[in-house]
Amino acid sequence: MFVKTFPRILKDEVWSKVLTLGMILFLILLADAILSFWVPNFIQDSLQSSFLMGLVISFSSVVGFGADLIFPQILRGFTVKRLILLGILSSFLFSAILLGATAAPYLVIFLLAMAVWGIYYELLGFGEQQFVADSTPLRLHSAAWGVMSIFRSLAYFLGPIIGGLLLARGDRTPAYFAILFTFLGLVFLMLAREKHKRPIEIDVHEVNLIRELAHWKVLFSHVWPIVIMSIFMGLVDATFWTTGAVWSHTLSERSWWGGMFLPLYTLPSLFVGFVVAKWQVFEGKKRLAEKFLFFSGIFLAMLGLTDAIFFQLLFVFVSSTLLAVSFPLTDGVYSDIVARMGRERRHLIGLSRSTISIAYIIGPAWAGFIASTIGERLTFSAVGITVVVVSAVLLLTTPKKLKLPQEEIKKWE
Repeated sequence: MFVKTFPRILKDEVWSKVLTLGMILFLILLADAILSFWVPNFIQDSLQSSFLMGLVISFSSVVGFGADLIFPQILRGFTVKRLILLGILSSFLFSAILLGATAAPYLVIFLLAMAVWGIYYELLGFGEQQFVADSTPLRLHSAAWGVMSIFRSLAYFLGPIIGGLLLARGDRTPAYFAILFTFLGLVFLMLAREKHKRPIEIDVHEVNLIRELAHWKVLFSHVWPIVIMSIFMGLVDATFWTTGAVWSHTLSERSWWGGMFLPLYTLPSLFVGFVVAKWQVFEGKKRLAEKFLFFSGIFLAMLGLTDAIFFQLLFVFVSSTLLAVSFPLTDGVYSDIVARMGRERRHLIGLSRSTISIAYIIGPAWAGFIASTIGERLTFSAVGITVVVVSAVLLLTTPKKLKLPQEEIKKWE
């Protein structure tokens, strides 16, 4: 059925743009996924501490959080294409610094690499949010995020597998292949030409971080449920891509299929994205996302019940399948609100991006500390229990509709 409808999809201007951007992001994020698998193991082996590894990786999100504050005030006339291009250039620099770190694995070099990583990720995030809000109709926001999540998930499913194979060929090999895939992403971006040329129209008078935080405070008081939900989904993701990368490597030493722990975390979004896109959920996205997050936390907590590889992989797969539904639904809520904000949308994009940064500031260090205390496996149980409690509270307290203070927002112009 999909094969028959694919030519028709390509002729549709909206979906043609979505698929084009999805392919570009796939290549860029495949490079990122390879490095994301390699970097935590490399840093932990170099520094000989899971807690220090978590702190170093958290630094990337400290820089990313700063970028979330500054970007909404300095991006003027930036197209989606230019944002993605800057992200690609940052990715090249990140890989180059990591190559240097293999010869000189010093803390200051790791921190420099993390700073570049934080900026790179935010540039891509701003580009994605701007694209969905401007280039897809309101009713297709969740569907667009669902389709793009397929490309993202495919990259992060293949990345750890490829990274594991490349790591056996030497410490530098993952970085070389990351540069190759990033270059291919650059080629596809250049071939896209006119597809992503609409600029972000922002008038900039001065960079005022205090004023930006004040805007975020106002927005948070009205959209706090999705902000909190985003942070805790990000905490789960951060745990998997730091402690999870180490645990996946540990399981692979016990059995070759134990190395599927991290890939199985990313696998569900490959097919869940199709399901979410087919649903085309227009109303009730918030509570639906909270319900799926609640049950995802339950299965995540069950990882502490057994050390058997089969059940480890089963619980991860089920938990991730449920979580994979929450992500595009939450992104859809953000896009709905961004579309209603007009010129001031950049502030909500910055706030939504900051939730990822906050999660990755707290998550790696938190997970690393727990892992150093009770071990990697039980770390997932601790995170799962936390997610269950938070999502249960959100289900009881989230208002039916998130209303914006439109009159106050108009005064920001």
